[in-house]
Amino acid sequence: MQTSGRALLRSVVVGLAFAGLAVGASAQQKFVNILTGGQSGVYYPLGVALGQIYGKAMPDTKTSVQSTKASVENLNLLQAGRGEIAFTLGDSLSDAWKGVEDAGFKTPLNKLRTVGGIYPNYIQIVASADSGIKTLADLKGKRISVGAPRSGTELNARAILKAAGMTYKDFAKVEFLPFGESVELIKNRQLDVTLQSAGLGVASIRDLATSVKINVVAIPADVVAKIGDPAYQAGTIPANTYGEHAATPTATVKNFLVTHEGVPADTVYAMTKALFTNLDQLVAAHSAAKAISAADAPKDPPVPLHPGAEKYYREAGLLK
Repeated sequence: MQTSGRALLRSVVVGLAFAGLAVGASAQQKFVNILTGGQSGVYYPLGVALGQIYGKAMPDTKTSVQSTKASVENLNLLQAGRGEIAFTLGDSLSDAWKGVEDAGFKTPLNKLRTVGGIYPNYIQIVASADSGIKTLADLKGKRISVGAPRSGTELNARAILKAAGMTYKDFAKVEFLPFGESVELIKNRQLDVTLQSAGLGVASIRDLATSVKINVVAIPADVVAKIGDPAYQAGTIPANTYGEHAATPTATVKNFLVTHEGVPADTVYAMTKALFTNLDQLVAAHSAAKAISAADAPKDPPVPLHPGAEKYYREAGLLK
């Protein structure tokens, strides 16, 4: 019995030792939650690719990818420490830093830090050909979806419509829906038009163009200028991006990857370096990533760069 007792004691001690090692390993484990957007947009597939990149480049890090309502929700989650890196539109990021309540930020989100600028969003207004919508003026009295409430897309919609002399009251119906749901309603003839702020070739509009004949509605440069916000720039949706249509003028807004001040500098350095040394994997995930440039990434951020990102750009010779 005495021998049995000693054996039991030894097994308990060994078990506790292994438990201690497990706890120690767990304590060293880093976590990176990537905040993206709806699954039919561009943020989500890029976020999934980013998670795969981090999984290989940062073996001591456990990554997860979270589908969200995109920019505004992402920034509020970061401020609350419920994510480590997120995609966002530049105008939403600027509003968050300032604390613009009407844009969805009750107070300034002063914990936010920039990782880098990435690709531009194109504000894409797409209507079913049957709706007869060909110009911005044709939108009045129609049924439109403008993105999830207070999402970056919906804030873009407000800005564009205001510059064009319209409000939501000018429409027969306004829906606040994600990209995929908006497209399904157009297919079912329950909506006429959708405004989607996304990278070129967004899956939702490609899906719509394969199901019904569409018109891509121009946003003229003079309307873009009336917005009065430097985040909005004139751009062009190339011909045939979604089947047979001519090159179409529109507005663009730059996207950013953002983190918060509580994420350690070595983690942000590793995330930034992995991003720009594996751009080919992001391009494979979505063609919008072709526009990402390391040289442009640290330029004119709406909020300060995180020290970890800054360290990478200085090492790469992109910042003096």
